[in-house]
Amino acid sequence: MSGIKKPVLLVTGNDLAPQALELLKDFDVTFAGKQCSEETVLALAKEKDPVAIIVRYGKINASIMDAAPSLKVISKHGSGIDVIDQKAAAERGIAVKAAVGANAAAVAEHAWALILACAKSVPHLNDRMRAGHWDKSTHKTIELSGRTLGLVGLGEIGRRAATTGVALGMNVIAFDPYAKSAPAGVTLVDSLSQIYRESDVVSLHCPLTEENRGMLNRETLAQFKDGSILVNTARGGLIDEPALAEVLASGKLYAAGLDSFAVEPMVAPHPFQQIPNLILSPHIGGVSDAAYVNMGVGAAKNVLAVLQEAATSA
Repeated sequence: MSGIKKPVLLVTGNDLAPQALELLKDFDVTFAGKQCSEETVLALAKEKDPVAIIVRYGKINASIMDAAPSLKVISKHGSGIDVIDQKAAAERGIAVKAAVGANAAAVAEHAWALILACAKSVPHLNDRMRAGHWDKSTHKTIELSGRTLGLVGLGEIGRRAATTGVALGMNVIAFDPYAKSAPAGVTLVDSLSQIYRESDVVSLHCPLTEENRGMLNRETLAQFKDGSILVNTARGGLIDEPALAEVLASGKLYAAGLDSFAVEPMVAPHPFQQIPNLILSPHIGGVSDAAYVNMGVGAAKNVLAVLQEAATSA
């Protein structure tokens, strides 16, 4: 049996959780490394002809798919499949799968970390203390209890974020045209403009599509309440970044917290680096200790399910 060549599984990253690798022990698992440029992945796809790709970093386009004629499934290490050309995959009969919900707790927690850091000025006050200041008599933080939290998207992550808002005594409203129900204490509203107009905190939890790309722009940001907070742990493409920089600089928004960006890694220098009421993190929301395992196992199980189905129907 040792002479049988194992099918290749390509990972666009440099590691997977041991629990995921155990599930994939019948595959020749090849790692592309952290710097997964299109050229690197394309070259490996041509050389190895994988039956499956697990996507951690970078994007998968038609050229990569065509370089691997044996490819049957592209499995996202997480929930955001916008990095995969889904139309090209469908045209080639390649399944695209997401590890839905695997990092929901981690992302919802990170969204709240950013909301609280904005409302309580945590990074600013930390910097001031380290510089020798004591701002007790001059600084007031924002109390969230009794304020309105507006959620765009009420999937696994949005629902968790909503429940936390309710627990903190907030009035929680949400917009999601696909949601059939809402957690206790959460009100579904009919329009995004209502979210923007009524919310003291707006948190984005929706996937990125061609329809909602740049949904937060000069026009929509102008609808926000003065002194409100915006947090994005979803996708950077949802926000027109120059427009956000303007409303933060003008004082229209009290603060914002971003975990995703239009271009990743975020280019440097970047105007965001000079905005004091903007808190930045490097798309780390879904990268917790538990989520790392959950996403790896979820991605591996999706690969196995598709290949099993293909073998059964062959």
